Parts: sequence; structure tokens; C-alpha cells
Amino acid sequence: MTSNFKILHKAPIVSLNGQPVLLFNQQHISLLDALEQKNVKLFSECRNGYCGACKTKIRSGSVTYHTEPLVSLETDECLPCCCMPDSDLDLDLSADGAQVVRATPKHKRPETANI
Repeated sequence: MTSNFKILHKAPIVSLNGQPVLLFNQQHISLLDALEQKNVKLFSECRNGYCGACKTKIRSGSVTYHTEPLVSLETDECLPCCCMPDSDLDLDLSADGAQVVRATPKHKRPETANI
């Protein structure tokens, strides 16, 4: 018997130094592409994992490469030009100037008068 159910995975949240910036929902070709659309400033040159110009520290989380990088990386580094997050990801990048996700304030319940 075969199952017709698809396994759904939660889209990873990408944060910069703890500040949520984007929900990575597979609409971008790479993490770099997604970050650039949110106005995150990240230097890059080759955009294919060859030069290492976009090498970035990972504070938490993990990535998967769609193109194997030719640059030597430490276990806590990634090349956003050729990877995608496969879990929630926090990068050691500044959120200055980026379009960040802001939490909406929770509304207080109206206080009742004591009668």
C-alpha cells in the first residue's frame, strides 16, 4: 500500500545576530539571493562557491549546498552564494539596513472594573 501523503517541512527562519530577517521558502535560488532581496549587505563576487568572498559565520543552524564549494570552510562557516538553510539559521551578519521581521505587539485585555 502506498501513501499519498507528502511530508511537509517547516520553512527555515533566517536570523542575523538573533534578529529574524526572512522565512526561507524555496522561492530563492540561494541564501545569498534571499538575503539580498531583504537588503542585507553581503559582499560576493563569483556567486558559485569558487572565490569565498561571501564566507559567513554560522551562529546556529545548518545549510545544504546545491553547488559544492571549492573554498575551504570551517564547520561554523557557509557560503551563502551556493547554499540553502535546512534548519532555522542564525548568521553572524549585521541586520543594519535590512528589512527585518518585527513582532506585532500583543493587545492587552481590557481591564474589568471591580463592582
